[in-house]
Amino acid sequence: MRYLPLTDTDRTEMLRVIGAPSIDALFADVPEEARLTGPIHGLPNHASELAVERHMSALARQNLVAGEVPFFLGCGAYRHHVPASVDHLIQRGEFLTAYTPYQPEIAQGTLQMLFEFQTQVARLLGTDVANASMYDGSTACWEAIVMARRVTRRAKAVLSGGLHPHYVSVATTMAKFTGDDVHASLPELAAEGDIETLIAAIDDDTSCVVVQYPDILGRIADLSELAAACQAKKALLIAVVTEPVALGAIRSPGEMGADIVVGEGQSIGVGLQFGGPYVGLFGCKEKYVRQMPGRLCGETVDAEGKRGFVLTLSTREQHIRREKATSNICTNSGLCALAFSIHMTLLGEKGLRGLAEANHLAASAAADRLAQVPGVELVTPTFFNEFTLKLSREARPIVRELADRRILAGVSLGRLYPGIQALEKGLVVAVTETATAEDVETLATALEEVLA
Repeated sequence: MRYLPLTDTDRTEMLRVIGAPSIDALFADVPEEARLTGPIHGLPNHASELAVERHMSALARQNLVAGEVPFFLGCGAYRHHVPASVDHLIQRGEFLTAYTPYQPEIAQGTLQMLFEFQTQVARLLGTDVANASMYDGSTACWEAIVMARRVTRRAKAVLSGGLHPHYVSVATTMAKFTGDDVHASLPELAAEGDIETLIAAIDDDTSCVVVQYPDILGRIADLSELAAACQAKKALLIAVVTEPVALGAIRSPGEMGADIVVGEGQSIGVGLQFGGPYVGLFGCKEKYVRQMPGRLCGETVDAEGKRGFVLTLSTREQHIRREKATSNICTNSGLCALAFSIHMTLLGEKGLRGLAEANHLAASAAADRLAQVPGVELVTPTFFNEFTLKLSREARPIVRELADRRILAGVSLGRLYPGIQALEKGLVVAVTETATAEDVETLATALEEVLA
């Protein structure tokens, strides 16, 4: 039985007060094709709990489980081995049921964990300071763009063609409500990225340049020249990292002069989980700390001189006057941040470097093998654990055919950029430490057959 406390009269009055002609008008921003016009297809209106469980289990069995098939998906969400101790520790009651740490006298464990998390993230990203996490990578990217506008008092954001299209979509959607002028472009199936193009696009109205590192095709660029060009025009350089394991092998964006570094922390400690929840990373130069969104935990001493932890900076809208708030995203992914921090602690610096090396070696071997397949061209000669192939025909139906053979071959650019003919033959392949040599050979053999 549904619980519907409002009567038709109540709804009519509410719509009258807000000036909406109907309930449907409240969903005007949702595309027509995405709205339900009736019950969900395939589900009966009424069924017993046992029948529903059986039906849903049957649907779930149609999924390909990442750990049971050759798996090469990436593009912002990566399969890594997460030690069992991570899940064990985050399920301890003091962490699993903890709420936000507003009261330092009863939240020392949570605050200390977030303090350690901030330290790990700042060192990983190469920034002076990092916050206590954001919702996810895409919203962290948008928050960085808004922060750049506050710092520079400009509204033009230049987005690299190598930035993940979902991140671009979040930024362009949010900009509709803030007036930011977002300039986005498409990537090209080429060995080099668009650093020179970005430098040429910087002018006196530019608040920031946003570049992904490694980018959506897996390319790795030296950001130093771009950082210098931004600094010359008093714009900020925002670097986005969707695969933080890469920073165990390549220079951090902060080292190359990035003003703000954001990213998705899912790779470390957090499973794929059908796309979430994930954890956003956010770091910046110390001089911009007061404009940083979210929260910052700090170390201090109490009246007796004992070490303790407090919320040092908290600029969310429920803490201060709304017009002074730096963010209205009121969720930090605390439990996922804990998982990240535990996994990072278990790895340590040596372990992270070893994990990064294992990823790169596995990806390099896979790229060499796949490049031998007739009809396959390696687009990105330098990469970390993710590279782009150009196939002899459209990649999207090939990915589907390989999925029918129980091989998750990668992400087709036609899926990420529908309708863009120049990209439809592109296939992005991610190879982590979880992919075996046998998995790679299975993919190569199947690819030879479907392209023949």
